[in-house]
Amino acid sequence: MITIDGARGEGGGQVLRTALALSLVTGTAFTLLNARAARPNPGLRPQHLAALLAAATVGSADVEGADLGSRRVVFQPRGVRAGEYRFDVGTAGSATLVAQTVLPPLLLASVGSALTFEGGTHNPMAPPFDFLARAFFPMIERMGPRLDAALDRYGFYPAGAGRFTVRITPVSRLVPLDVGERGDVVRRHARAIVARLPSRIAERELAVVQRILGWPADELETVVVERSASPGNAVTLDVTSARITEVFSAIGARGVPAEIVAERAAVDARDYLATGVPVGRHLADQFLVPLALAGGGGFVTFPLTLHATTNADVIRAFLDIEFRTATPRAGVVRVDVAPRG
Repeated sequence: MITIDGARGEGGGQVLRTALALSLVTGTAFTLLNARAARPNPGLRPQHLAALLAAATVGSADVEGADLGSRRVVFQPRGVRAGEYRFDVGTAGSATLVAQTVLPPLLLASVGSALTFEGGTHNPMAPPFDFLARAFFPMIERMGPRLDAALDRYGFYPAGAGRFTVRITPVSRLVPLDVGERGDVVRRHARAIVARLPSRIAERELAVVQRILGWPADELETVVVERSASPGNAVTLDVTSARITEVFSAIGARGVPAEIVAERAAVDARDYLATGVPVGRHLADQFLVPLALAGGGGFVTFPLTLHATTNADVIRAFLDIEFRTATPRAGVVRVDVAPRG
């Protein structure tokens, strides 16, 4: 039984999600103390509880502390069962973070799985579905598994009620992957998404993208969502290079001007393009677990965020690996995964 302090490092929900994923892969039980201690409302919120219950279902686990607001969780898996599952956050909480939790063990299962996730699909402080489908999942597929993802319905705050599906064709082991260069940029595409809101909001956002990034009109798209339980807005920017696709996003919120939403995504994309790294900040964070499970590989990125270094600490608690970092030039970090020692 491993004991993990949820107050370590970034002190958020990622500690729980990574611990659950690796507990399922390794069969190692753990106790989490001080869950989300660094957040204004510590303890489990609906999306964290949904992730815990989803992991318990997939792993036939015994669980203590599966309650809203719980700050202590005990998780004892009994064996991963692939299959057909439906997981519902029940609120606008991020369904993509629930997917992040159960994906790793099912990538390595003996048979495939068909998963349906319901809840928020485009949330602040969480990867939107677009990021999973067009940036993260293609990287995983280069390591062996096959992932087929489809967005059935957008889910924005406060109603949520979004839905997406993921079909997994697993492998017995993940192949190490090295992403040291991104190659030439071969495609750029900006989407301004509006659900039950005036299309002029999207037009204003795309004008900002054009001003900051200089992308021409044929690389800009307004997406009007017909099916959504509540109004919502998002901007996503795809940068496809020879060896990798990155997706940058910002989610609209009540009281936040459309120009600010677009600027947030555009500045992230501009920094990425200017720096020349292949892996952006958020993808670097997400990529640590698959590389650790592969036991090797590496990538070049920005200096690691506290979120990423916290994630690495949790991974090391379950797996006998280490993350080696080097700084080839200012503002750029090389991360390599290797067996410990």
